[in-house]
Amino acid sequence: MDKAIVGFHQDEEQHWVARLTCGHFQHVRHDPPWQQRPWVMTVQGRQQKLGFTLICQKCIRGEEKDR
Repeated sequence: MDKAIVGFHQDEEQHWVARLTCGHFQHVRHDPPWQQRPWVMTVQGRQQKLGFTLICQKCIRGEEKDR
């Protein structure tokens, strides 16, 4: 299920987390070589990804919204 990014915040370990339209959160780490997301490291990069969609595994599993 594709859900749009509506915002970002950092978790307790300072990793970036996307807030999705469905109410779930999803980590969007830049962790080379496994995950290549250099855009998450800048305010401009994150702003450019607002509205971009991600597959929400939590929706697929029927989980409740994150808090």
